[in-house]
Amino acid sequence: MTTDAIGGDERFAAGSARVGRVIGQRAAPIAVVVLVVLVAWYVGAVAMNARLQIDAFERQEVAWDRGDLVRATLSQERPLLPAPHQILVEMKKTIIDQKITSKRSLVFHSWVTLSSTLLGFAIGTALGVVLAIGIVHVTTLEKSLMPWVISSQTIPILAIAPMVVVVLGAIGLKGLLPKAIISTYLCFFPVTIGMVKGLRAADSLQLDLMQTYSASRWQTLWMLRWPAALPFLFTSLKVAIAIALVGAIVGELPTGAQAGLGARLLAGSYYGQTIQIWSALLTAAALASLLVTAVGVIERLTLSRMGGRP
Repeated sequence: MTTDAIGGDERFAAGSARVGRVIGQRAAPIAVVVLVVLVAWYVGAVAMNARLQIDAFERQEVAWDRGDLVRATLSQERPLLPAPHQILVEMKKTIIDQKITSKRSLVFHSWVTLSSTLLGFAIGTALGVVLAIGIVHVTTLEKSLMPWVISSQTIPILAIAPMVVVVLGAIGLKGLLPKAIISTYLCFFPVTIGMVKGLRAADSLQLDLMQTYSASRWQTLWMLRWPAALPFLFTSLKVAIAIALVGAIVGELPTGAQAGLGARLLAGSYYGQTIQIWSALLTAAALASLLVTAVGVIERLTLSRMGGRP
């Protein structure tokens, strides 16, 4: 074996060892936190469900001990707090075992909610960017519009959602659009604030240089302010996409929707199916994580192509 081959093998082994150490350093804290959460969850499930199970044992007049109580509290059909394994079994039944076109499939309901989320996110992002550009370039808009933008977020979304649904339904707009508008209402705010900060983040010397070259406002915006604002924009988009999902779910609650993650939550609350409620909640959390991750991937690709961080 040649010296170069031996050196290459050593470098490969050293690189693999470094990668393993990095993964271990990142995975170990996460694993510890997950383990603590699971232990606390199981303890909480036993504690919260114990009273119901003891009453059931007394009605059935059966002998029981602590082991029987623990096992029974973790296998109740309608527990106050489902155990993690019960939720995972329910998610397997509704995600893997069901066809995605079935109304019992969480994939089907997730797609319904995702459609409203993405539409509302697109509208909210466009609205936020336009408002930010206007606020930065027009002093009158900054003084008159910015207070209203901030004040709009003080109104609880649960109070607005029914009104939006009722008003739009009265003029014949039903289905996807009302839920998307609720998502828009929630997600335009972080985009607006982030873009205002980003558009003003351009270096003052560079702004003076653009004026020296007699650059128009549009040229300054496109060549200087917009690239400077992109890191702020993507940070805001990560917040906005998660909030848009919350808005879509909230928008499904007052409509009595038959499809969507909000509809699953409603159906579970009507019939006391806590396991169904928790499975829908965890599915929504997983969907939000995927959306935020997708925005992060787009951010890295965009900034790397512009010569930013790799």
